[in-house]
Amino acid sequence: MATSASSPPSESSETSTSWSMRRWVVLGIAAVFFGFVLYEMINPFPGQPYMEVPHGDHVHYVPKDRNPDQRLNDFPTVRPGPNERILPNGQVVEVDPNE
Repeated sequence: MATSASSPPSESSETSTSWSMRRWVVLGIAAVFFGFVLYEMINPFPGQPYMEVPHGDHVHYVPKDRNPDQRLNDFPTVRPGPNERILPNGQVVEVDPNE
């Protein structure tokens, strides 16, 4: 009975494996990058209870829980202060900093 010895992998096999691995690494990095970009597009102000909405030559500050029946012009054009909150109807109110 004859036994055949395994031949070592050829250089082209190692090169294609290396190329395949690099391709997967690049695709993984690209997927993470585009995932981050998509997250930033969907939620540009993650720590703020409001978002900035461009309107002509100015910006309105609109709460994330906005009343959809309220007009955009009813919302302030000045960023709320640290102890202020924009209500869903566009009214700016003072809030207790201890809350």
